[in-house]
Formats: sequence, structure tokens, C-alpha cells
Amino acid sequence: MYLPPHDPHVDDPMRFKPLFRIHLMERKCATVECMYGHKGPHNGHIQIVKKDEFSTKCNQTDHHRMSGGRQEEFRTWLREEWGRTLEDIFHEHMQELILMKFIYTSQYDNCLTYRRIYLPPSSPDDLIKPGLFKGTYGSHGLEIVMLSFHGKKAKGTKITGDPNIPAGQQTVEIDLAHPLQLPDIENLRDFSELSRMVLEVQEQVRREEQEREHRQEEEDCSQQAASQPAAKPLGGEGAEGEETAAGAEGTTQDKAPASQPFVLPMGVISRNEDYPRTCRICFYGTGLIAGHGFTSPERTPGVFVLFDDDRFGFIWLELKSFSLYSRIKVSFQNAEAPSREAFDEMLKNIQSLAT
Repeated sequence: MYLPPHDPHVDDPMRFKPLFRIHLMERKCATVECMYGHKGPHNGHIQIVKKDEFSTKCNQTDHHRMSGGRQEEFRTWLREEWGRTLEDIFHEHMQELILMKFIYTSQYDNCLTYRRIYLPPSSPDDLIKPGLFKGTYGSHGLEIVMLSFHGKKAKGTKITGDPNIPAGQQTVEIDLAHPLQLPDIENLRDFSELSRMVLEVQEQVRREEQEREHRQEEEDCSQQAASQPAAKPLGGEGAEGEETAAGAEGTTQDKAPASQPFVLPMGVISRNEDYPRTCRICFYGTGLIAGHGFTSPERTPGVFVLFDDDRFGFIWLELKSFSLYSRIKVSFQNAEAPSREAFDEMLKNIQSLAT
């Protein structure tokens, strides 16, 4: 198991924890040992379910128990998972979320199903190289997000989830057709100024979507009215629109300075105060928020901030919070990128599994 570093140190390396091991014996026999718990290796089982999927089962879950009961197990898990004790966590809401995570994860006793994660395909036109990133999520700690590019959109899909937003959901979506020119550093400290700017872009995006829907309705009506509608070139107006937007995006990025000063507005909460003080470019985006159990999910406006090739951030306007993301640099084997079409289809499957 690859665990994120302890919150909020996103630039630290991933932590490694063995969960099971296989001994290959003579005559093509093999024994499986579960490595979970603190009493040493014990009997386990592995089953190949289908391509890119297998399951593990511990046959001696009593080896996972501790003499001090669930309280000792929780304190040990807390030190390993969070690098702290319960006494170090003063925030009541954070204590509640941590306890929920412990109850949820410990109930499986290393009886798990594993599915291969394919890394997203990359293109020379991508803003940065896509891949896996560690990100701060307030009281939830660090979570893993997969950044991928889809034309004039970029998506951050959760690989690990929490009680509010499960794995497989798009935690952030970046509109690459709508870059944001940040105000000077003094005005940037004013949250109301940043909020005004972002909400103006949100209204512009809403109007553009309405216009596209209106044009689509008119096209549908004209096609129904015509007995023999003229054939359109493949892609039609939609392709031209994307090309124009992509061209505008490229122009904006070309004109953008190599770096510009950056500071979080007053009142915006950040788990990590050690964020970069310069950035390359910013875009309008939306972030997904929800109640416990993924209730009442809602996409809210925000700002995507690109710092460098390996770090980006997102300002959640409604939550007044900031998430900092850092690239995972572990070299994963057998994770070749599929085509963009196949990758989009896999994203849909991941989201359907999560729900």
C-alpha cells in the first residue's frame, strides 16, 4: 500500500506498507501470507477475479487484534496514519472525521479487492504532464487525485475518497478556455476582490452555455424541418468552437508572464502555509463539495493556480479554503497510458463503481 505523507506535508515522499506476500514453492505451489497487523505474517489467500483485478483475504484476522482492544488499535493506527496522537488534535470536527475513517477502513481486515489504475494519456499540448498528485483536503488530511486533460477541460479525479466525496468523483474541473488574470499582490489579499472576479467569470460561463444550448436547439429544429438536411463536415460548429477556444487559450498562455507573485487572500484557510509565492497562470474552475455520505453534491466556483510542473493549487471560494497538490514521483510499473477515448471510458467506470 502506498500511503500519502503525513498531513500537510504534500512534498514529502509516499509511505510504503506491505499488505501481503507470496512465497513461490516447488511443484508450482505457492503460499500467501497476510502482512496486516503487528503480530507478524500469517495465513492469507489471493484470488484472481478478472483482468486487472484481484482480491485478498486474511484467514487469521485475530492476528490483527491488539491486547488493549480497539482503543489501542485506534491509537496505533492514528500514529501510523496521521503521525500524531489524539491529544494533538484539538478540532472536534477533525476528531470525528478521523474516527469515521478508522471505523471504515478497519472493518475490512485486509479483505480487499484491487483494481489496476491506468495513468492518464499525455499530449504535448497539455498544460503540464498529467498524473497522480497528493492534495490537502482540510480535516480529511491528504488524498490522492489523478489530473487528466480533455481538450479545453482538465479534471482532477479522486483516487482516494473521504466521508464527503468518495473515490471516482471529479473533485475539481478546470476550464482552460477561461484563464484568470490575478490582481496585483495587494488587491489579491482582498478576498472580496478575488470573489468578485471569479463570480463574473462564472456568470460569463453560464451565458456561454446557454448560448450553446440555444444554438443546438435551433440546429435541431432546422434539421427536423428540412426534408434533406445538408451534410455537415465531421465536427461541425462544435469542433470550430473548441478550436477557437483552444487557440484563445494558447494565446493567453503565450502572453502570460513566466511567473507572477501569489499570496492567499485574507481569510482563506490553508493546511499548508508553505505554498509557493509565485505562480505561472490561473484558470476558472469548479470544485465538488457535499455532506457526509455524498449527500447534496454541488459544484462550486474556484480558482486553479498552476505553480510549476509538479505543483498546483485550488482555492475553494465557498469554503474559503485552499488545497495544495504535489506530484507523486513514485515509478509505477505496468501502468501504461491508454488512448484518450479508452481513458474517458475508464473514468466513467471508476465513477460508476464509486457510486
